[in-house]
Amino acid sequence: MATIATPAPSSPEKLAPSAKRLIAAASIGNALEWFDLVVYGFFAATISRLFFPNENETVSLLITLGTFGVSFFMRPLGALVLGVYADRVGRRATLTLAIMLMMLGTLMIAVMPTYASIGIWAPIGIVVARLIQGFSAGGEFGSATAFLAEHSPNRRGFFASWQVASQGLTTLLAAGFGAGLSAWLTTEQLESWGWRVPFFFGLLIGPVAYYIRTRIDETPEFLAAERTETPLADTFTHHRMRLVLAIGAVVLGTVATYLVLYMPTYAVKQLGIPSSAAFAAILITGIVQFIIAPIVGHWSDRHGRTGIMMTAAVLFIIVMYPLFLLLKASPTFATMMLVQLVLGVMLASYFGVLPALLTDLFPTQTRTTGMSLGYNIAVTIFGGFAPFIMAWLVSTSGNILAPSFYVIFAAVVSLISLLVIRSRLNLR
Repeated sequence: MATIATPAPSSPEKLAPSAKRLIAAASIGNALEWFDLVVYGFFAATISRLFFPNENETVSLLITLGTFGVSFFMRPLGALVLGVYADRVGRRATLTLAIMLMMLGTLMIAVMPTYASIGIWAPIGIVVARLIQGFSAGGEFGSATAFLAEHSPNRRGFFASWQVASQGLTTLLAAGFGAGLSAWLTTEQLESWGWRVPFFFGLLIGPVAYYIRTRIDETPEFLAAERTETPLADTFTHHRMRLVLAIGAVVLGTVATYLVLYMPTYAVKQLGIPSSAAFAAILITGIVQFIIAPIVGHWSDRHGRTGIMMTAAVLFIIVMYPLFLLLKASPTFATMMLVQLVLGVMLASYFGVLPALLTDLFPTQTRTTGMSLGYNIAVTIFGGFAPFIMAWLVSTSGNILAPSFYVIFAAVVSLISLLVIRSRLNLR
């Protein structure tokens, strides 16, 4: 197997103003892109009533969560097309294209008439919009991660961690809208127009795309690297094992992320916690992720990636079941806050290092293709349908602790992958 050189740990240099602008632009764009994608899950209960009406409320919610997952069918295709485009043309152009596609899908959802107005065309329109969003997200992770990481190879962990920190900002925005709208609006107002507000807010991603396209330079690593016209073929020919290990490493990160998105629905449906309180508790996860991800990214530049991630994976295995047991025994806002705090720390500790590890796994010539495919295959199989799987496990087993089993399974898969990465590839 080919050896891929990775930057040696070094003392971090002071951030230049241009680096700060780069991090700010890429992070804000990334936060809004993921906001456009995930806010749908935060308003699943409302959307289920407006676009997927059914006499059985559980069936209606499952259909809506299934539609949340439908977008993930497009993510491998987006990863394939946009990942190859990024390795052949550039990270900046691909990131801009991904953002504009996300803006289109979000606009469609924001203005879509409900089932009561246009019948079957309403859910069809929502599905089409989600497919466009899924295609965009498929290329976003790889291009945004490479765009950040390749600007400073010696601080790859810190720069790439802003991919995750910005998703913490996404959680803050989405949960903030969920908590605020649920608290300030009546059910009638929320269903009439309130749920559309966050989708219109998400259209702010357009100006960010324009700024990235016109004011931020292409990455030095990409400009200096020898290009390949066949990044996809090269990935499958020379880096198959690395691709498989990348998929395995992503499993825990994606399942834990979508557990956070499912928690408001879980808290309302299974625990009877008011929706405003459930959304407010999620805010703590976003805050923790935004703060801790850059810290662990910085640590990984100095002390290695896999040790931090394996520690986090073991913690997930140990504490997930007790956390859900605690939530069942004491279904209160305070307990929900505590659970979300612990989840946020573990998620940020694992996910904050993951982008840099994925960057280290692949050479510059095929980096975005490899990262995009590895990340999005894992997200499609394990993450996108995580809310649906968790809701189905609870419904089928009658055990409201069932979501913890799925997270523990994901942690075991990722822990095994990290052990192989550490021992076979000597990546630390």
